[in-house]
Amino acid sequence: MGADNTAGKPQQGFELAGDFAPQGPSKCFDDDGRLKRSGTVWSASAHIITAVIGSGVLSLAWATAQLGWIAGPTVLFLFSFVTYYTSCLLAACYRSGDPVTGKRNYTYMEAVQSNLGGFQVKICGFIQYFNLVGVAIGYTIAASISAIAVKRSTCFHEKGHESPCHVSGTPYMVMFGVVEIFLSQIPDFDQISWLSMVAAVMSFTYSSIGLGLGISKVAENGKIKGSLTGIKIGTVTQTEKIWQSFQALGAIAFAYSYSLILIEIQDTLKSPPAENKTMKRATLISVATTTIFYMFCGCFGYAAFGDSAPGNLLTGFGFYNPYWLLDIANIAIVIHLVGAYQVYCQPLFAFVENTAAKYFPESTFINSTVDIPIPMRGYQPYKLNFFRLFWRSIFVCLTTLIAMLMPFFNDVVGILGAFGFWPLTVYFPVEMYIVQKKIPKWSTRWISLQILSVACLIISICAAAGSFAGVVHDLKIYQPFKTMY
Repeated sequence: MGADNTAGKPQQGFELAGDFAPQGPSKCFDDDGRLKRSGTVWSASAHIITAVIGSGVLSLAWATAQLGWIAGPTVLFLFSFVTYYTSCLLAACYRSGDPVTGKRNYTYMEAVQSNLGGFQVKICGFIQYFNLVGVAIGYTIAASISAIAVKRSTCFHEKGHESPCHVSGTPYMVMFGVVEIFLSQIPDFDQISWLSMVAAVMSFTYSSIGLGLGISKVAENGKIKGSLTGIKIGTVTQTEKIWQSFQALGAIAFAYSYSLILIEIQDTLKSPPAENKTMKRATLISVATTTIFYMFCGCFGYAAFGDSAPGNLLTGFGFYNPYWLLDIANIAIVIHLVGAYQVYCQPLFAFVENTAAKYFPESTFINSTVDIPIPMRGYQPYKLNFFRLFWRSIFVCLTTLIAMLMPFFNDVVGILGAFGFWPLTVYFPVEMYIVQKKIPKWSTRWISLQILSVACLIISICAAAGSFAGVVHDLKIYQPFKTMY
């Protein structure tokens, strides 16, 4: 079965991927000729919450323990403010020129191309897609750790808390990878809003359980643990204290990182109202919601455990009981990460497939789809594209393999946060906004934006140094594919 692409009309059962009706705005099509977008402030908020309240929330008690009662909550709040402010700057760059009728930028890279151009586009693309690959690896590690925690929790319940209950992480990473291969065949971002809704509910479920267990532990202790300056010298050396404090900055940065998919989320929104207005509302709702959760989870986790706060609140076994509640929380984490993996990877999938279609427009393998009937009433046939099936499956297999080779959750989270935070969340949004709004050099506003950018760069460098030091330390005692928890 084949398609004659040279004739410009595919045979029955095939359809050229990426074709859009060349029409103006109408009942069925938007002003760019694409099918009418249906996203709302709530679907955008769900996408953001799914992306933001990820595994990062679980390392916040540990991060707060490194920084203490003063610096911990202060840093959390500052990161939330910077993320909200720069996200609003980035949302203004979705359309070039007029915010209502200007040319749409469908991806982060296109926005950089329209506003900054030149070599910066290549740098942005490399950082963005490297970060997306890193997030896929990080989420594979996090999902396997939570799946292991369910197994170990049951083991501790049956055999007692002193039992070693060692479990290998490799089989769980493989299972997660198999599920992601299947879900990766969902064609594009617009069709995974249901997955984001489910994932957002799951993130609130496990965050609430973590919060509840933290509160109950504080009540059980009868006092609030922790100190104003964080983990004490003696418990760790002076050098370890510095490196771990830097690593904590990276963990908090990762907990807020979603700028790399903001433009792609904005491209799902219907208009009117103008997409940038809807996106700013969605950003405010989601960043405010996540900050409240983060403050509670980070602070109550630290109050419960003090200096011994685990690196992952629900899998580090600070809590043993009620074991069934821990199991529910960890199952919710796995379900959430299944959805979050797709939210982050869809922009990468789209980039590779669009680039391949651009370079090989005549290729049937890359550009043609086959209709697969779905045996359920009311469902359109599934459009199978062989290149999509092949490349997305290879991608999931590779990220799963790398996760097996380097399963250091806290270090990976810190590196990703440090590497992506400054360029994607701060530098590019600030520079694009300056160009788009024609802000004069050396004006008060220009200087203020540059100070913000430089301050965030310094934080990112410190966080990266701390996280790399953590990886070096972990590699000394590590054997590939033999990671036991």
